[in-house]
Amino acid sequence: MTENPNALEAALEVTERDADATLKLLASAVRSVKRAKTAASSGQLRELQQALEATAALADQAATAARDLHEGWHFDAATYFGSGEYTKELLAYAADAHLQAFESDDLILSYPAIVQVSASDASVVIDKKKVRSVRPSVLIGQLAALQQRPPTFKPEPFIEALGAAYDLVTGMRGLRPGAPARLVDAYRVLTLLPGSARDYTRQEFARDLYLLDQSGVVDLKDGRRMSLPASAMTRSGVVFTTVTRGGQTKVYAGIAFAEQAP
Repeated sequence: MTENPNALEAALEVTERDADATLKLLASAVRSVKRAKTAASSGQLRELQQALEATAALADQAATAARDLHEGWHFDAATYFGSGEYTKELLAYAADAHLQAFESDDLILSYPAIVQVSASDASVVIDKKKVRSVRPSVLIGQLAALQQRPPTFKPEPFIEALGAAYDLVTGMRGLRPGAPARLVDAYRVLTLLPGSARDYTRQEFARDLYLLDQSGVVDLKDGRRMSLPASAMTRSGVVFTTVTRGGQTKVYAGIAFAEQAP
């Protein structure tokens, strides 16, 4: 990937390199001080004089390097994050690492993670957990590692919650048992409490639908079987969209729980 000299990764790389050089000078100064201490403890006057002179020179060099290190970091993180450039850089690194990641509704979807960029404090939130290690190459590595782990999602409680929401929707809408209902209505039931929709977003609901879909769990405890019809409801425009593990767009619109044929 062509490096943007004004990007965060490039700025961090320069600062990391300068910090490493400063550390080497400081380490040399510390070694010189230790030589002076050893010489003083045994009375080796010539060695003491040489060590003291070397320590003074190295300390001056280290002080200059430390000032340059501090003054060299002038990255405007607030502007970079707020302008959307950080998101672009993150997606570019994901593509370079062959990690499927897509921007959707100001979020980054990278199965199974949902990433939100927080411009106010130059951080990111991954599945509601704030992460301050925002170097693009590091963050993409974390997302790639998450993708390789087995999902912690538990399909059984989720499908039971969906079944209960479906029953409420069909009752309120006067639908016959087993008839398709809109997923958006089920989502509204699941997020009735104040603040629930903020705590459990549409993107998270869509991600969980996909994880349930992939789990193979389709039966409620009462024996009814779930289906996720889409065709006609998809055309209504009220849908939930997520990204599959392979990077394809997956759309969900309807849900039904019907008795199984004997």
